Amino acid sequence: MITLELKSHFLRLYQMALSDDQFDVLELQMLYHFADERGVPKEELDKLFLNPISTDLIIPEELNTRIEYLYDFTRIIWADGKITDDELNMLKKYCRKFNFLDENINDLSSYLIDCVQKNIQKEEIISQLNS
Repeated sequence: MITLELKSHFLRLYQMALSDDQFDVLELQMLYHFADERGVPKEELDKLFLNPISTDLIIPEELNTRIEYLYDFTRIIWADGKITDDELNMLKKYCRKFNFLDENINDLSSYLIDCVQKNIQKEEIISQLNS
């Protein structure tokens, strides 16, 4: 069973993938890859996208989870090898929603994009940010 927090995460990822008006096949593959990483069956993800939850999307409480989810967002927007202004604005919007300070949002977004472009894994990012 997929938790409400994880459902919220996948719906945000889906929203992020659509933010540039071009839903690339690589973005879709990435969504299913993320589901597989978390043990979520393909059928469960299909069901979620066809019948999205109607509650407010849940914001994770743990800092590491928020970083992990923002990293996933960044991987989605970089899946096609380019980041549009709309995608960047959406990433920054989620940084705000995840309660990061406004003065840190540009740096955090740039850092996450740089890490994804260099293929730095989320565990390493979380470790760096916690030190």
